[in-house]
Amino acid sequence: MSEFVIARNPDPGSSLPYLVRLPLDDGAVVLKVRDVWPRTSKVYCHRAPEWPDDPDIVERVPIRSCRRRGAAVDLVLDRGRENRSQFVFTRARGRDVIFWQTARTTKQARPNVAVPTARASGRTLEIFVDSHERYAWTFSTQQATTSRRALPAGDYAVELDGRVVASVERKSLADLVSTLTTGKLTYLLADLAALPHAAVVVEDRYSAVFKLDRVRPAVVAEGLAECAARFPSVPVVFADTRKLAQEWSYRFLGAALAHHLDDHHGERLRHTLPAAGAVPAPETTTAEVRAWARTAGIDVPDRGRLRPEVWAAYRTAQLDDRG
Repeated sequence: MSEFVIARNPDPGSSLPYLVRLPLDDGAVVLKVRDVWPRTSKVYCHRAPEWPDDPDIVERVPIRSCRRRGAAVDLVLDRGRENRSQFVFTRARGRDVIFWQTARTTKQARPNVAVPTARASGRTLEIFVDSHERYAWTFSTQQATTSRRALPAGDYAVELDGRVVASVERKSLADLVSTLTTGKLTYLLADLAALPHAAVVVEDRYSAVFKLDRVRPAVVAEGLAECAARFPSVPVVFADTRKLAQEWSYRFLGAALAHHLDDHHGERLRHTLPAAGAVPAPETTTAEVRAWARTAGIDVPDRGRLRPEVWAAYRTAQLDDRG
């Protein structure tokens, strides 16, 4: 199991006294941080020049998960308390910044993030409508413009630099049931899953599934569950009415576009961080050597220091095991 390691910053002139090492799948990175955990407020982070060869380790904790999602790195530690946090890569006042936050401090740690009110994620959207879509949504009550063109997947989409980054497939309940029972839904979801962000929105309630009379409700419910398990990146959302389905899709497309922009920026920023070196293995404790000695039949005291020959025998045994 990989570890989250906190060490003292060897630079005495730095205002950030600690270093943290994030073991990401595509390479560990090292950051300077102000504190060892964001307990009462967000913790400011900055690039560190390098991970020291002989770090003065403050804490090391096993990791359950350390994954980059968009412009953030989600960190889950293997301990009971203070185990979930997030490193956010963003911009504030025109410069790159990194914040370490928890759920408790999230409200204080959202720099330069627009909260959707009238507009989706603070921008007017240009939404592309698939040319085959009949009775298309107009988004007349939202801050958006629409134009028709053939889409690779979905019925409504937004683009960035000429590439579709998010798409929504719109379904009535009858259309959903038809594509599900004929097997077409899995192919549709596979196309959507190839996009960075996608969803299926249904103009009805989930409870309506259990009122169907021409197909067994259990077949539909089971099929939707299988689709959710097989294509977790493409949620199927029941939005009650046509109006609410349109509103949800508008918000989703705006949020997905903003997330994609943040993802692009966060990836660029992360690649400017220095690579973190390897972490030295933890030193063997006297208690561990004492326990080994007793299993090996060596007489050792219950307390106090161990004789040099006991340590030498332990190290020899370890080398023999590795050989």
